[in-house]
Amino acid sequence: MAEQTLNLPSLFLALAVLAISVRYFFFTPSSSSTQAASDRNTADPAHIEQIAQMFPQLSRRDIQWDLQRNGGSVQATTERVLSGRSLERPPPSFQPLQPPVSSSPSTSPPARPRYKSSHPDLITRYNLKSRISQPNITRQDEAEQPNTPVWSQNKAERQALLQKRREDMVLAARRKLEEREREKVRK
Repeated sequence: MAEQTLNLPSLFLALAVLAISVRYFFFTPSSSSTQAASDRNTADPAHIEQIAQMFPQLSRRDIQWDLQRNGGSVQATTERVLSGRSLERPPPSFQPLQPPVSSSPSTSPPARPRYKSSHPDLITRYNLKSRISQPNITRQDEAEQPNTPVWSQNKAERQALLQKRREDMVLAARRKLEEREREKVRK
C-alpha cells in the first residue's frame, strides 16, 4: 500500500482553514460588545450642548463629529476651537443621532422670550414724560445756545452731559416718528 504524505501546500491550506474557523467561532464580537463599541463612538448630548453654548457659531453636526472622532473629549474639541483651528466637516454619510424627543409637553420648560423689558418704551425707561410736553427745540435754538464743553475732566459732568445727549436723541427720534405718523395720516 502506498504511504500517504502531506505536502507543504496542503499543510498551509489546512492551517489557514483552521485559523479562520477558530477565529470565527471564538473571537466574533457578541451583540452587546458591538453595542458598547458603537456607544463609545457616539457623543454625549450633554457634551454637544455644552460646546454649542460656548461656541454658538459652530453647528451641532460638526461638534458631534469632532467629539466622536476624539473619543468624546470636550477639552480636546474646545482646545481645537480656541487655538483657531476649525472643526473638520463631517462626511456626507455621517448621520448624527438626534436627541430623543419627549412626548409629554409638561416635562419641557415653556418657551420664554429672550429679552423681557420691565419698561415698555424708552420714554418710560428714561423717565422723559415731562420733557415730551415741552416745546420742540429747533436747530436754530440749539445754535443760539452757548457752547458747552465737548468733554469735561469731571466724571459727574461727563455723565450728566452723556445722559442729556441720550435723552435728546430719544426725544428727537420720538418727534421724527410723530412727524412720520402725521404725514401718513395726511396722505
